[in-house]
Amino acid sequence: MSTEYSGYLYAHFKREDFDGEQIHFALSEGNDPLHFDDLNGGAPVLRSALGEGGVRDPHIVRSPEGDRFFMVATDLRVFQRTDWDVMQRHGSRSIVVWESADLVDWGEPRLVEVAPPEAGNTWAPESVWDPEQDAYLVHWSSTLYGTAAREGESYNRIMCATTRDFREFSEPRVWIDRGWHTIDATVIAHEGLHYRFLKDERSRTSGVPHGKTIFSETAASLTAAEWTPLAEGIGLGPIIRGEGPLVYRSNTEDKWYLWIDEFTPERRYVPFETTDLAGGEWQPCTDFRLPPDPCHGVVLPVTAEEHARLKAAWA
Repeated sequence: MSTEYSGYLYAHFKREDFDGEQIHFALSEGNDPLHFDDLNGGAPVLRSALGEGGVRDPHIVRSPEGDRFFMVATDLRVFQRTDWDVMQRHGSRSIVVWESADLVDWGEPRLVEVAPPEAGNTWAPESVWDPEQDAYLVHWSSTLYGTAAREGESYNRIMCATTRDFREFSEPRVWIDRGWHTIDATVIAHEGLHYRFLKDERSRTSGVPHGKTIFSETAASLTAAEWTPLAEGIGLGPIIRGEGPLVYRSNTEDKWYLWIDEFTPERRYVPFETTDLAGGEWQPCTDFRLPPDPCHGVVLPVTAEEHARLKAAWA
């Protein structure tokens, strides 16, 4: 249980419209983990005109020293586009990167190519510090084809690479390959174990009852060859489908929160909670307030000083 943090920052994008696919920030009501309000009047706090001209799925990692933050995001603009095959087959192979010392001044973004030439897309990047490798493990979803021409049929794997400065990256490799579409991985560590949440991107059928939903697994190392399954179809019932999981721990008690993006016209993120991360059982939260149109992002615990600074910068 952390006594260092006194609030939460939610970084996200909004639905596909003229100004939605940029970086938006929301801040918790004090140290309340489930009540958030948009900063900057709901307008973006950061913009990118690089690459495809839009940024989605932002994720922020705090350095192990605690003095630096790195944000990565998908280089993709979906507004006024309808052909997902083109976006998945001939999309960007880069991620957008920002860095900051204070969560307020992020400087200029940069576009960093991380996926191999045979990758058709680079979606939902996230970063996690791995002491075993003394580096950040950056992971994302890519559909891999046989050649750089990207012809034929294929499916999304989770790729990864390591970096220490978010400028130079190791050669990308496949991190997760289920033999079918898997996207939107996120990881949290607790008591020597890593808990990984992902989306089963397959269409839901009688043979695939948990398609378009979240599943979880665990391992003692981020580089483990085998991960132990925990749960499938997380959230089904309260929601009809889900993607873009984000997970974080309460600052004040032994409780974890998992937000799942229902991605329907009526609703986006729906929060769930548990007091037993290893149990794999998640219950829908009953008292929460999220900002309007909350899409795939990250909730980052922040200190009282950081909370005040963010509020002062964009209130």
